[in-house]
Amino acid sequence: MAPAEQVPTVVIVGGGYTGAAVAFHLARAFAVGAPRVLVVEPRGRLGGGLAYSTHDPVHRINVPAGRMSLFSDAPSHFADWLAATHALADDPEAITGEGLAYPRRHVFGRYVAEQLDPLLASGAIAHVRDEVVSIDERPGRFQLTLAHGADISADILVLATSHPAPAVPRPLRQLAGLPGFVADIHGSCGLGSIAPDDRVLLIGNGLTAADAIASLDSAGHRGRILALSRRGLRSRGHAVTPAEPRGDFSSLPARTALALLRRIRREVAAAAGEGITWHAVFDALREQAPAIWSALAQAERARLVRHLRVFWDVHRYRAAPQVVAVADRRIADGTLTVAAGRLLSAERHGMGFEIGYRLRGAPSAEHQRFDCIAVTTGPDHGTVTDSNPAIASLAARGNVRVDALRLGLDVSGSARAIDRHGRELPNLFVAGPLARATVGELMGLPQVTRHAERVAAEVARMAAASVRRAG
Repeated sequence: MAPAEQVPTVVIVGGGYTGAAVAFHLARAFAVGAPRVLVVEPRGRLGGGLAYSTHDPVHRINVPAGRMSLFSDAPSHFADWLAATHALADDPEAITGEGLAYPRRHVFGRYVAEQLDPLLASGAIAHVRDEVVSIDERPGRFQLTLAHGADISADILVLATSHPAPAVPRPLRQLAGLPGFVADIHGSCGLGSIAPDDRVLLIGNGLTAADAIASLDSAGHRGRILALSRRGLRSRGHAVTPAEPRGDFSSLPARTALALLRRIRREVAAAAGEGITWHAVFDALREQAPAIWSALAQAERARLVRHLRVFWDVHRYRAAPQVVAVADRRIADGTLTVAAGRLLSAERHGMGFEIGYRLRGAPSAEHQRFDCIAVTTGPDHGTVTDSNPAIASLAARGNVRVDALRLGLDVSGSARAIDRHGRELPNLFVAGPLARATVGELMGLPQVTRHAERVAAEVARMAAASVRRAG
């Protein structure tokens, strides 16, 4: 083994699921001569992050447990862990009538943490409980400054922060800081200040909005909710009877967004003729996304994102059935309205707000008063170079840049960051959703797992080469 001072130090910024998965697979790749693996994460346990640290009992995983795993080659690993640990004994609602399990999210966080515990105990991984506020490039390495004042030197750096705050729509920005305005439901205040009879406006209709509706309902809220988005589209939910992925989109991939759309429509129609729902087609699209994406020129990718992304999102990202059921019930009893429209204005009115908006197809604007407003549009990955201090410092020095589609950061095929001059940085990696503009589909956990494994393998090769050179 190389002397300790010659062993490279790998620092992973962010210890949610993505960062924990990279650390886990990296540490397991080495028997001897391992690099030092440090994960900088302010939370007390690794693996939870924003998604899997929540203890709200209505927040459930959105993918059946049988497809959630820290190992891409063992997709049932989490489901097997659930059975072995009896983790669902106190949560009978986790199992649907079809026998699929959708545990509470913190249960998955516990599963990940338990896989890491032996590696933390052995010292193969070190958890630095802090936050990175600045990163400076030095010759052959990076210097990280932490919130508590300490510095860390990294020979190899992995950015694994996944969920920036949502973007606040322009008409609402003047409301920042006012009571009753929730810019981020996952922030320190969240939805806790909303009273049972408050009239609530949600901006956004995706999975974040579904979480908000379920949380409000669980907390006893019975007031009216208006969920407003440009197209008024909710998550389509899971198939009642799962089917195998259907369709070949990668052997001869479409070269234009329009050709891809037409192929999808044909496959969905053919499936329907056999009594199979569209879910199977979109599952095939998800699995083949890297090949589909790589076949599209940049202009076609941009066209796809601009015109079809919202439709992809509501079909691809499906809420747990238990969460969908809450929204369905609220719609049925008249306390939830899902609408397509455009937000026009927002003013403080007494202790609440007066909102102007125009519904799609309406000849004129409407004005309504609400007690509370919450932004539920989901993370805005395109502003990560502004919202995340560590990444902002790298961007200011030209080490990273936002990708052309504003889905995250510009990344090479080997998951290395591209600087503002278009050069690949050999020792700066980007893992997880921030790299999705390169691979096309990188939001679902199975895809994040595979990407984390690939990043870990790239880092391991680089670290091993460094140890050999030092030796």
